[in-house]
Amino acid sequence: MQKDKTLKDIQQEVDQYIGQFKEGYFSPLSMMARLTEELGELAREVNHHYGEKPKKTAEEESTIEEELGDLLFVITCFANQQNISLEKAHNRVMTKFKTRDKDRWTRIEGKE
Repeated sequence: MQKDKTLKDIQQEVDQYIGQFKEGYFSPLSMMARLTEELGELAREVNHHYGEKPKKTAEEESTIEEELGDLLFVITCFANQQNISLEKAHNRVMTKFKTRDKDRWTRIEGKE
């Protein structure tokens, strides 16, 4: 059984994959275009699954999980290209939410 990957593991795996190609990481602007493209594909899939817009019969089958994976890959590429630790970024944002937004929503009793 494969152990769960950490964000660091994911970043290293993506970096090893990209490192085998001469082109390397795309430029920041190209990365943003890819990120936007993948986000649009996720939105389309969510709309097909939960919205009123059914897929065309000739349209390829895709899943929300697959589109989230594509988005994670591009986010990881962008973080690597910018030398950003996703783990540190995650920790920073969670600290922000736990302090700034700690009283924003109604808590479930016993959960903190």
